[in-house]
Amino acid sequence: MRAIVVKSWLKGPSDMEVKDIPIPTPKDGELLVRVDSAGANFFDILMVQGKYQIKPPFPFTPGAEFSGTVVKASPSDPRFATGDRVFGSNPTGAYAEYIAVPSIQCFHIPPTLSFEQAAGFYITYPTSYAGLVLRAGIKQGDWVLVHAAAGGVGIAAIQIAKALGAHVIAAVGSDSKFELCRQQGAEHCINYSESTWPAKALELTSGKGVDIVYDPVGLVEKSLKCVAWNGRIVVVGFAAGTIESVATNRILLKNVAVTGVHWGAYVRNEPERIPEVWDALFKLAEDGLIKPVVYEPVFSGLDRVKDALSAIAGRQTHGKVVVRPSELPLPKL
Repeated sequence: MRAIVVKSWLKGPSDMEVKDIPIPTPKDGELLVRVDSAGANFFDILMVQGKYQIKPPFPFTPGAEFSGTVVKASPSDPRFATGDRVFGSNPTGAYAEYIAVPSIQCFHIPPTLSFEQAAGFYITYPTSYAGLVLRAGIKQGDWVLVHAAAGGVGIAAIQIAKALGAHVIAAVGSDSKFELCRQQGAEHCINYSESTWPAKALELTSGKGVDIVYDPVGLVEKSLKCVAWNGRIVVVGFAAGTIESVATNRILLKNVAVTGVHWGAYVRNEPERIPEVWDALFKLAEDGLIKPVVYEPVFSGLDRVKDALSAIAGRQTHGKVVVRPSELPLPKL
């Protein structure tokens, strides 16, 4: 099969190479999946550079999200059979034509989602649901300010917040992304590259301020200017590249709760919450209330992974960036 193979730390995605390697042999408890679509993520760039928290041994194939078809099921997991449409995640291995992955890390694709949409479901949607529900305690009627609202977790946050009865203000870095956010359910859009955006958020909430700030960017300090009494700020990430230092007296004065969400750590710390989150997400998906937005065009071929990641790094994209490893029929095993 063809796969991206990293043999040493790279300067960037442009140095990645596609190689012919053997199809992986699944271990007990693993599925062998023919990859139809792979989700591209910013952290893939960091991983191939050796700058990510996970540093796999060489050689390795990057890529953490995928969807595809089971070509070899696991005898120890009767949930899956050959031919099933599945999606899942693994720290490595998705930028390939086949992946062997523990079955516990896979789910059946809801009938409402395509392969491309499912490839962007595993990380963004549970992150946003856990942030809004488990951490922020979202309630019907809450005002939610979503930063980086046109990105993968941002769109997921808009859709989930609207499905749960909240009002959404989408904050993006360009007016050109307003229409996309409105299509996902945001009532209002603001541009956080303009210095007046906190005042606009206050105006939109009649001076009360927003109840929840969902922040994958690193805008906590400025968001404190427009958060309501008893507001909740959810720290999701630091896409702006800087980890903030915040004046804690402002947190005190408004009775604000600043909380983080690290979905990947629930496996170690609160595994009992994982089925709760997924059950809720599958119900929302089946009811048509949430659906990943796939960036167009989908990148075709493993040689285009570097282009997909470069587009993400250059902030040229919206929604979920997806790569299809091969457009050609693959041989049956």
